[in-house]
Amino acid sequence: MDKLILGRYIPGNSLIHRLDPRSKLVALFFFILLIFWANNLLTNLLLFVFVFSLLFLSKVPLSFFLKGIQSMIFIIAFTTLFQLFLTSGGKTLFQWGWISITEAGLAQAGIIFSRFVLIICFSTLLTLTTTPLSLSDAVESLLKPLTVFKVPVHEIGLMLSMSLRFVPTLMDDTTRIMNAQRARGVDFGEGSILQKVKSIIPILIPLFASSFKRADALAIAMEARGYNGGEGRSRYRQLSWKMIDNLALLTLLILGILLYFLKNN
Repeated sequence: MDKLILGRYIPGNSLIHRLDPRSKLVALFFFILLIFWANNLLTNLLLFVFVFSLLFLSKVPLSFFLKGIQSMIFIIAFTTLFQLFLTSGGKTLFQWGWISITEAGLAQAGIIFSRFVLIICFSTLLTLTTTPLSLSDAVESLLKPLTVFKVPVHEIGLMLSMSLRFVPTLMDDTTRIMNAQRARGVDFGEGSILQKVKSIIPILIPLFASSFKRADALAIAMEARGYNGGEGRSRYRQLSWKMIDNLALLTLLILGILLYFLKNN
């Protein structure tokens, strides 16, 4: 459970930490678009160099990003192997029965693997260098024009903030419950798949119970403090868009222009 780093924040004063959370969110969405533009070795290599440069600037230990990849290793491996063995085209590199590896399959598997790793690293960089409350404020600020269409923007930001805030807490609760069940003789690693699924039930029931209790206590605490939504509500945290945020988005725009020319070669 300690491999899940969603919602965790590492305090720091790096260049990435000081960026406005709104610019980081816009950069994330734009970067995901750029990832799907990359269609060859050179463009993917350029994106990896860019991401590793950001990781260096953030001053966050590389182990945290490796944990983020490890938590998704099954999905990455399954999708990559699926593309490797089931994509046909080009010269056949390996053939064994119905299993074959072609040049097109190898290239497609490499692109899918690169996309997964790049998205995980960039999104992990966002969560590790931005507090959950700042992220929710950024989402609310970016969605503010939708209030014209009666979209509950403040409630969406509040739900996001609570979700990110309590993910580590739920993981800690899960670890505590699993340790308690192990002390009672439950083995989560042995037996068939059906037995492993059944062994999860003693975790889910107390986890749901503790989650509902925590949600009820949180609702009572908010009501006791007079919480009444976002209309006319002042803010303790003020977002500030600086010149460095403009430069960050300009850098991404230049990266996009480079990818546009390189992907056509």
